[in-house]
Amino acid sequence: MATDYDAPRKSEEDLNEDSIEELKSRRTEKPSAAVDEDETDLAEGYELPGADLSGEELLVRVMPAQADEFTCASCFLVRHRSQIAREKDGMKYCVECEG
Repeated sequence: MATDYDAPRKSEEDLNEDSIEELKSRRTEKPSAAVDEDETDLAEGYELPGADLSGEELLVRVMPAQADEFTCASCFLVRHRSQIAREKDGMKYCVECEG
C-alpha cells in the first residue's frame, strides 16, 4: 500500500472518532433545529427584486448610435458596422447571431 507523505497525519484520538461504531452513533443522533445566526440580521444585507428604487439616481450618459454603428435585430446590441453578417428586409444581424 502506498503512503501519501503530504497528507495530514491523524492522531490516535482522530482514528478513534472515525470508527464504524462512532459513525453509526452519529447517524442516529437527531440534528438540532436551532439556528445559530439571527435571520433578521442576515436579511438586512440583501436587496429584494422589486424593491423601491424611486429615490435612486443613475449617473449614466446615454449616447445615440454613431454613424458607424448598428443595432442587431436579434440580440439588440449596438455593434460596429464591421460586425454585420447579413441584412435581410432592412434588418441587420451581427456575426454572433448569424453563426
